[in-house]
Amino acid sequence: MTRAPGGKGLARTAALLLGLMPWVAGAAEGMWTLDNLPRAALKAQHGFEPDAAWLSHVQRAAVRVGGCSGSLVSGQGLVMTNHHCVTRCLAELSTPDRPVKAAGYLARTLQQELTCAGLEVLQLQSERDVTAEVQAATKGLQGQAFQKAEDAVRARLQRECQQGQAATRRCDVTVLYRGGQYVLQQYERYTDVRLVWVPEDAIASFGGDPDNFNFPRWCLDVAMLRVWRNGEPVKTPVHFRVAPQGPQAGEPLFVPGHPGQTQRSLTVAQLERLRERLATQDIPALSESRGLLHLLSQRGEPTRTWALQSMSGTENGLKVLQGQLQALFTPALWEIKRRDEAALRAHVQANAALKARVGDPWVDIERAQQVRREIDQTYGLIAEGRAFAAPHFQYARTLVRAAAERGKPDEQRLREFSESALPGVERRLKAAAPVDLAFERERLEWSLTRMRSLLGPDHPVVKQVLGAQSPAQRARALMEGSRLHEASVRAQLWDGGAAAVQASTDPFIELVRAIEAPSRALRDRFEAEVAAVEREAAQRLAVAQFDRDGRGRYPDATGTLRLSFGVLRGWQEAGALVPTHTTVAGLRARHTGATPFAMPETWLKQGAGVAADIPFNFVTDHDIIGGNSGSPMINSRAEWVGLVFDGNRHSLGGSFFYDGALNRAVSVHPAVILKSLQEVYGGQALAQELTAPAAAP
Repeated sequence: MTRAPGGKGLARTAALLLGLMPWVAGAAEGMWTLDNLPRAALKAQHGFEPDAAWLSHVQRAAVRVGGCSGSLVSGQGLVMTNHHCVTRCLAELSTPDRPVKAAGYLARTLQQELTCAGLEVLQLQSERDVTAEVQAATKGLQGQAFQKAEDAVRARLQRECQQGQAATRRCDVTVLYRGGQYVLQQYERYTDVRLVWVPEDAIASFGGDPDNFNFPRWCLDVAMLRVWRNGEPVKTPVHFRVAPQGPQAGEPLFVPGHPGQTQRSLTVAQLERLRERLATQDIPALSESRGLLHLLSQRGEPTRTWALQSMSGTENGLKVLQGQLQALFTPALWEIKRRDEAALRAHVQANAALKARVGDPWVDIERAQQVRREIDQTYGLIAEGRAFAAPHFQYARTLVRAAAERGKPDEQRLREFSESALPGVERRLKAAAPVDLAFERERLEWSLTRMRSLLGPDHPVVKQVLGAQSPAQRARALMEGSRLHEASVRAQLWDGGAAAVQASTDPFIELVRAIEAPSRALRDRFEAEVAAVEREAAQRLAVAQFDRDGRGRYPDATGTLRLSFGVLRGWQEAGALVPTHTTVAGLRARHTGATPFAMPETWLKQGAGVAADIPFNFVTDHDIIGGNSGSPMINSRAEWVGLVFDGNRHSLGGSFFYDGALNRAVSVHPAVILKSLQEVYGGQALAQELTAPAAAP
């Protein structure tokens, strides 16, 4: 199990943990929105205060790539992100004759660039505070009424923003401060995304699971994509130009990216419940899945390859969850959290007007946690579909629900089928994706077996799903009778609408229809008694926090654009200083010839001429989290000096706190990216595109 920061590290940052106290100069903590940066502290600490032009440049050049981050890095629509962020695309493009994921790929001409079906790139254009409109629509409401009103007003705002331009525009109402603020964000949407270059998987993920979340590292975890529109590359005059020398000691460095979800503002009751869930549900499930994948990796091809590919993500996820659980067993964290919660309660009690307005949100949230304990297992297995570990089930559920939701007014739909979300849903559903039926059948059998074990053979849904069959028999019947792995079949059902879906006899669609009533009932209860209660109570908590702290703090990460800042910085590990950089020489010393420490042939041959002192990876003290993968690291001149791809093992508790003494971000150095293109992969033209002059911000 990975280790998390110890009590001494937490004590050093006690005043900064969890984002509940005002920002303190000298710390790199915070994933800040661009409109609420700690300007005075930045100026005092680094002598730099970003102006409007710099921020506008950063906003336009930093993009979102699927569930990761990315950046525009040339004037011809070139997008840089991580290799591991486009794994699905690489798998879909791979064939026996063109093994893109394993062997890498370089498009030497525009015509050779390969389409990543289902992948979209989003570029933030503008945002507007809509807190007053949302809170007016939900005022005085609770439970399901609150949730429906919030969904309706958000859907209306998104639709009005989108103005019928769904093909090129996306609008989202983002919730900040757990409901204390709502922001309407408008994105330019690029759906024609093409692969330009990726190195081999062996060098992109060199070191595999043993090195994951560790340092030193030697990963060339980079991918170059290009956004197209109307049959030609998009012109992107606003982009980041590379600084080949990379980051310099002591200079301020910034990470504009889209961090996923942090939970630093959760209450004590919520964190206690989360700890229980990690220990009793999430980690056991992922551990079992890893065991299954290990067994399947001993089978023949292609099942072996599919299992190994899936194992990479499973092991990564398991390390993350174990690190989070370890953090939630750190006594100092709970001491700080309880102390801060008590201080905020005291602040409310001391102000009669504030107390009348806020009430006791902590009690309401604790009540919601009791409901979570009661239904969480069943909700996850049935409503979230964890009992059905096959892509066919998710395709079927999407088709069945879309058929029902698309005919409703936008305000009355499930949020994932809103007008703003539909283009992405349709594109992902229709995208061709390779599948190994034998591999998927084994996974489905395992998940059905697990459902029966956890819920019991007498549970109504278990009886409805399995009938008189065993999990193995049911999995085989479902997989052998379905054609939902064929993109053309899914497209025909989507385009045919409700009538086509209703007439379908595909066994997965019949399964979804059979369990839709109990599944929706679980979802309705969860949203009414848990999600809505937590959101409404969090709004009142935000009122109290704003009253005490003002706006001098950052909200939890939400997958939206943020800016983190820091410097090159190693750390002390077991009494020794961990250096900030690795080099090509270290890669060669690490090479054993056996996976995962085996350099690919290109690096053994063409790469033999790359200078040994070329920097490879480096660490900084930036505050990042999952979703920051693919973020550019830039300097004060808005030049990119690195590509973020990971954190160290101490950062695994970053969902709950930041410890500046230990938390580190790990990045690819630009020098090794350029040298790889020029000397290893024959990508001189691409290297020239990266180094072409860019307009100043």
